[in-house]
Amino acid sequence: MSDKFALGSVLTGKVTGIQPYGAFVALDEETQGLVHISEITHGYVKDVNEHLKMGDEVQVKVLSVDAKSGKISLSIKATQEAPAEAPAAAAPRKPKKRQATVVKNHTETPVGGFNTLKDKLEEWIEQSNREDLIKK
Repeated sequence: MSDKFALGSVLTGKVTGIQPYGAFVALDEETQGLVHISEITHGYVKDVNEHLKMGDEVQVKVLSVDAKSGKISLSIKATQEAPAEAPAAAAPRKPKKRQATVVKNHTETPVGGFNTLKDKLEEWIEQSNREDLIKK
């Protein structure tokens, strides 16, 4: 089998089966191999059916041959030229990080945001001493 389908060779095959994980391609009357979903095309493939259909003739490259199990791994994307990088203007942009601003009131105490533990502790001590807040 490995003599007939050498590693790296490019062959023409016919899609004979489609599964969620890839497509089976017949290389001759008695031999077929699997094109894993990651080897169908450059980029992300969500659904194999969006790229291939039963009976399609495709160019495939032999990635590996396991004579013991009789499995052949194939790639369609290895026979295609990789797309050029998208220009920087077309690339998705990350949102810019904004600096937090602390607004102070006339007593120089931060307004909004978080109080320091020291400030909160003093506030809690005052509240614990108030008679109107103590439950009876």
